[in-house]
Amino acid sequence: MVPIGLALHLRYCQDRGAEVRALLWVTLAGCVLDSALGAMGVFDFAQWPLPLWLALLWLVLASGLRHSLAWAARPVWLGALLGMLGGPLAYLAGARLAGVALPMGVMPTAIVLGMIWALVFPLALRVALRSKPDPNL
Repeated sequence: MVPIGLALHLRYCQDRGAEVRALLWVTLAGCVLDSALGAMGVFDFAQWPLPLWLALLWLVLASGLRHSLAWAARPVWLGALLGMLGGPLAYLAGARLAGVALPMGVMPTAIVLGMIWALVFPLALRVALRSKPDPNL
């Protein structure tokens, strides 16, 4: 379903080039981040470097950054707050659904992810929006 959704998404994007660049950069950075977290023992995936479904989730997130999530880019603290709260919740729910082990435990993992996502989400927004023609960003 993700490839079909992304194909439709790109079909209706006004600036496909900028959208594809945002999708690639954010997804690549997210996959590297999650692979590093797996290597450091925050997650225990059955596959290495990470499961395909997780890479696809990065694509889905990236597809909304320039559109439905762009409001969280300014002020920066808003994106940091959204990342700090939403990032860990998404990971913990996904881990439970997909059977991903959390070797550190739920609360320590949530705290680590909250700190990471308070930085990662505003950065992902910045990367995605940098080619969007908006002088206020």
